[in-house]
Amino acid sequence: MKLLRVLLIVTVFVISLSSCKEEKKTIEQVKVEFKKEGELTFFKGTTDTIVKIFDIEIAKTPYEIQTGLMYRDGMKENQGMLFVFPDVRERSFYMKNTRIPLDLIFIDNNKQIVSFQENAKPFDESSLPSQTKAQFVLEVNAGVAKKLSLETGDKMDYYEYRIVKDTISVKK
Repeated sequence: MKLLRVLLIVTVFVISLSSCKEEKKTIEQVKVEFKKEGELTFFKGTTDTIVKIFDIEIAKTPYEIQTGLMYRDGMKENQGMLFVFPDVRERSFYMKNTRIPLDLIFIDNNKQIVSFQENAKPFDESSLPSQTKAQFVLEVNAGVAKKLSLETGDKMDYYEYRIVKDTISVKK
């Protein structure tokens, strides 16, 4: 009789545990695609020779700046994200939730490269500072800055596409 009672209590306990379990929920991450919003051109600082033209996505709202290239699975070699800030000051980035290795190119208000953070590691939350004042930051695939032989003093210019009444205009 005691054994039957113990067995009944164990059975009720097991059933109550399994009925209280929450179903495992899986959250599917929305795939974030590159959206071309403009073009950026790098020029050699000494000769004004064009080094490379990139298709760029532009981050300028607080949300876009905070999110950056997080949750992306990759980027083509001719693509990058340009962060546009309203002021000139030292900048610091990190790679939280960023899946791809990147080069960060810091650019001042005169549109000259002032510093680099090369080969930033995915998911690394260490600070990646500009170490000098910058107004723009371009993120490109890791190794691109070295491959293009970019240097401090090289210049950039960019164009942002604007949709105006069913037509596209270019803002410089």
